[in-house]
Amino acid sequence: AQDLVESGGGSVQAGGSLKLSCTMHRTTYNNNCIAWYRQAPGKEREAVAAVYPVAPRTVYAGSKKGRFTLSTLSANYTVYLQMNSLQPEDTALYYCAADQHRYCYSDNWKTPSLFQKWGRGTQVTVSS
Repeated sequence: AQDLVESGGGSVQAGGSLKLSCTMHRTTYNNNCIAWYRQAPGKEREAVAAVYPVAPRTVYAGSKKGRFTLSTLSANYTVYLQMNSLQPEDTALYYCAADQHRYCYSDNWKTPSLFQKWGRGTQVTVSS
C-alpha cells in the first residue's frame, strides 16, 4: 500500500521557486526519518534534506542549505520542501522516503538503499 505521496512539482524559469509536499500516514510521520531525494536522467539519486519531525531534527546536504528549506505540519502529517533560486541543474524527479528515525542522526539519511518506503515522485523542471 502507498504511504508517501509527493505533490507540488511543475515548470519554472531560472530564479523561480516551488514548494513540494510529502503527505504520509500518522505512524510514518511520528516514527521515521523523512528524506527528500532527487534524480535526474543519467545521474545517481541525490540526497537533498531530511527531518525527524517529532524531535525535531533537520539536516541538509551542504550544497542545498540556504536555497532549500524543510518544514513540517503535524496536523496533516506533511513534510514540505521550499525551493528558491532554482536553476536548470535542479531539474529532476523529486522523491520523499521514510525509514528509521535514527538515520536522521547520522550520514545514513544520504544512503537511498537504506530507505524502505518511497513515494512515486514529483517532477521539477527549471528552464533558462
